[in-house]
Amino acid sequence: MLTLGTIVMGAADVRRAADFWSRALGYVPRDGQVDDDWTVLVPADGPGLALGRSVTPVQERPRVHLDLYAADAAEQSAEVARLVSLGARHVDWDSYPQDPDFVVLADPEGNRFCVIDATHG
Repeated sequence: MLTLGTIVMGAADVRRAADFWSRALGYVPRDGQVDDDWTVLVPADGPGLALGRSVTPVQERPRVHLDLYAADAAEQSAEVARLVSLGARHVDWDSYPQDPDFVVLADPEGNRFCVIDATHG
């Protein structure tokens, strides 16, 4: 049976992306260093996040993205503020439902991700 090994995201500046995601998730480079073209960040357990150099433009509506789960609405709000302080930005998203459980952000590279209130609805 297959298991998820890593999630891979493109980045024009792998070092900048690695710095953001390391601080955002508390991950560290798997082999202790970040190269200009490739790195894999790993947690204590769970899948890693691979960042590869890419010249492809960021998609406005990506087919694949990260969902980061917060324990409740208060933690979601605090995490969104923390991520923005690290360099993320809010994304104007025209597809929010009436009472959304998620906030759409973009990392410094423009890759979109969501912060989810896991207790919502």
